[in-house]
Amino acid sequence: MATHQRSREAILGGAKIVIAEVGSYESNLVNIAARAEISRATIYNHFADREEMMVAIVESEINRLSEMAMNAESKEAALFTLSREISTDTALAKMVETDHDDIVKLITISDHPLWISVHRNLADTFGANENNVGLILRWLLAQFTSPLTESQSREQSAKLATLL
Repeated sequence: MATHQRSREAILGGAKIVIAEVGSYESNLVNIAARAEISRATIYNHFADREEMMVAIVESEINRLSEMAMNAESKEAALFTLSREISTDTALAKMVETDHDDIVKLITISDHPLWISVHRNLADTFGANENNVGLILRWLLAQFTSPLTESQSREQSAKLATLL
């Protein structure tokens, strides 16, 4: 893997750790650089500003979750995997606790390119029609603020998979 890509992944990983500790509002580039074990200047080599970095984190998470779902053995397994990843994400949990405005932005469906990507990935993964994609999306978004237990994830994934 190229050094540039490794640095970018380290930055995004470091940022997610810092967000899990203090939330996105309290995160800063000094702490992110320390967690990523890179210089602050390296962050600016990759991102124009903090906002661009935060968008990259969301995009990276969308890609990671999409890949996990696509590689699942069944629709039920994909739904379960997505549910567990969202419900146990410590950065999301911290943001729900401390960064209400950011969470509202994350769960507000729009015509932003990231939402278009999420919608397309769900349709591709589940072969679902428009109504079913909306159902899946809203079920997953609800878990941002009301995480499910493992047994709830398993039960609801099974029920939702039968609708697809």
